Amino acid sequence: MKSGETVLVLRALIVRGGPAIALLGLVACATTTTTPVSRQADPAFARRVTYPTPVPPGTIVIDPGSHFLYLVQGGGQAIRYGVGVGGEGFGWSGSATVHSKQEWPDWYPPAEMQRKPELREHMTQLQSGIGMRGGPENPIGARGLYLWQGNKDTLYRIHGTNEPWTIGQNVSSGCTRLTNDDITDLYNRTPIGTKVVVLATATSGGPVTGIVASQQR
Repeated sequence: MKSGETVLVLRALIVRGGPAIALLGLVACATTTTTPVSRQADPAFARRVTYPTPVPPGTIVIDPGSHFLYLVQGGGQAIRYGVGVGGEGFGWSGSATVHSKQEWPDWYPPAEMQRKPELREHMTQLQSGIGMRGGPENPIGARGLYLWQGNKDTLYRIHGTNEPWTIGQNVSSGCTRLTNDDITDLYNRTPIGTKVVVLATATSGGPVTGIVASQQR
């Protein structure tokens, strides 16, 4: 297809408001603003690292300032995942536990977002309210970990994304996102009741982590 024809096809899709174009505009835990250079995850955000820390093995440590999530393995080691974060990701810090886990979770945007025309056509009545069914096109991605403090839902989630190029960026309006492959791997390694520590941005790489992780060769 010639370049001029490609432009005409793209314009036609935008005018018709095709599903693929509309889904790129989804917000909440979906992307808000980013200009992707590549549609692949940045390979710098991987994988087994040296990570001395006082927290016990099995703990998840999220460092939003550095865009990393660590699954502590003990012996000064951790599995490191690159993450994308947003405003609430920087604003909320503290300790929680994984209260529940879901495969291909549904997405329930807040009421004010449901009124947006570009979102409304993707919403439907689900078991827990108006939302978007889980699946490959859902911005929550392949898996979700739901964090609680005692009997209270923090509304903070660790989930996947269908936009892997956003890892390492501040692109959502909340939660912590991993690539679908990484969240599936973390999901399989994380039992219910796992402790999660979310660092404040100002202390990222500080007291809890003990030392900035170094990539193993």
